[in-house]
Amino acid sequence: MSTAPGKTVLAAGCVLWRRPPQDGAPVFRDAARTRPNAIEVCLVHRPKYDDWSHPKGKLRRGEDALAGALREVLEETGYTCVPGERLPTAYYTDPQGRPKRVEYWAAEAGGGHFTPSAEVDRLLWLPPGAAHQRLTEPRDRQLLLALLDLPRPA
Repeated sequence: MSTAPGKTVLAAGCVLWRRPPQDGAPVFRDAARTRPNAIEVCLVHRPKYDDWSHPKGKLRRGEDALAGALREVLEETGYTCVPGERLPTAYYTDPQGRPKRVEYWAAEAGGGHFTPSAEVDRLLWLPPGAAHQRLTEPRDRQLLLALLDLPRPA
């Protein structure tokens, strides 16, 4: 997608999470607040920017933001996902100096398998505290905190 100078770049993504195995113990609603390891968060490494972030990408012309977010998660991580609550929209200037708007959703990971690519060469599943420390951009840390404020199904 090409963007004219000064025109806002539209993008979408997800803060992808999963429940790790808990030795048969159930994961209760809001457990992430009391048991930080109750969920794991997916982070992707983009070699072009040498950063750790949430899966996201530019929308195709006429593409719905949620559809684009789900497509980007699958393309970058190899995982399907079930979207949940909307998270805050991020506004910033991209490395080329263009304004960018990225819409985000919380999304629980489904099945899949990561395959490294030129766009995303590494993927990590981390507990929230470790993910918070690994994220490169403060705006991505804010999205993680917004995820942790959401109730999760039991």
